[in-house]
Amino acid sequence: MTEYEEEPIRGLPGYLPAGERIVWQGEPQWRALSRRVFHTRKVALYFGALMLLSAVQRSASGQSVAEIAGSVAWQVALGAVSVGILTLLAWLYARTTVYTITNRRIVLRFGVALPMMVNIPWDRIESAAFRSFADGNGDIVLTPTAKGRVSYWTIWPHARPWRFNPVQPSLRGINDAARVAALISSAVAEQPAVHADRDSHTRWAAGTAATA
Repeated sequence: MTEYEEEPIRGLPGYLPAGERIVWQGEPQWRALSRRVFHTRKVALYFGALMLLSAVQRSASGQSVAEIAGSVAWQVALGAVSVGILTLLAWLYARTTVYTITNRRIVLRFGVALPMMVNIPWDRIESAAFRSFADGNGDIVLTPTAKGRVSYWTIWPHARPWRFNPVQPSLRGINDAARVAALISSAVAEQPAVHADRDSHTRWAAGTAATA
């Protein structure tokens, strides 16, 4: 039994204290994680390019169609297995992740083999921004203050890719990211002691980015 198998409230380690309320709860979409975290499309294209190159080289050397097909069959199998494993990981990460926004903090519950929770009070968030994609999903990126910093590898894949200083916790592949970002902005604005730049709750990137 893991620590979070019997959550009193889904995605939270315990009941909320008096005065705290859930503003929003959600989870990443596994297809979004598959494409933008585990890069299944890029992996498939990589194996496709290898197979095409191999077929061209063998054709130039005079091999028959049957011989070429037989020689690249293992590459097809390897590519299918690789993409399948990455897709399964994306599904598992999405299934075991819950993002919770309350009027006082954000909570990330995640982990396939070892469930973990990260609580980040709003007074430890400097700013938030979002990026939407053509498939309707989006990412929300949080910039923590010096007191709210976390380890990149502890929260991966729930972090802005390859941003280490500071590490930026992220809500990855969620639906209606613009609305969720607005809820975060409102929650932060309610905190009287938060020294965040409340005008920075805007788009992470101008326009709608193409799906990676």
